[in-house]
Amino acid sequence: MKRSVVLRFVVCLVLLSPCFAQDWAMGSCKLNEANSKFIAGVAKPVTVVYAAAGGNIKCTKDGVDGQGKPLHTEWTGKFDGEYYPLTGDRSGDKRAYEKVNEREILEITQKDGSVTGKNRAVVFNKGKSFSVITSQADREGEKVYNVAIYDKQ
Repeated sequence: MKRSVVLRFVVCLVLLSPCFAQDWAMGSCKLNEANSKFIAGVAKPVTVVYAAAGGNIKCTKDGVDGQGKPLHTEWTGKFDGEYYPLTGDRSGDKRAYEKVNEREILEITQKDGSVTGKNRAVVFNKGKSFSVITSQADREGEKVYNVAIYDKQ
């Protein structure tokens, strides 16, 4: 019951359009698996690190892919909606982050010019946690949604 209430709260925050500020984003966050919901066979980033990289932000994600193999992706750019190169993600070769408001960002992944995934990240719990709602197509082309909750370390 408690997990269901938490997931509903997170979804409501996303729908009401809450983003995360660049200050909050800096640092390391770890997946809270107990409060997250993943469709079987999709990639699961376990740690997410945002760090300053000159005038840009570097985002590093480590976890496992849909087959349980290690996953490491890197992206460096700005939260300006422009696409920047992405490495380590089989579903994309570039990614754009766009700041929606002070508590929410939109992340769009492209491969060969086509959108392959969209994420909404929302800060809650006074900046100590954030959720990521992922929308992507599965192997059969059906749209699937995952909810990942991360806690700042």
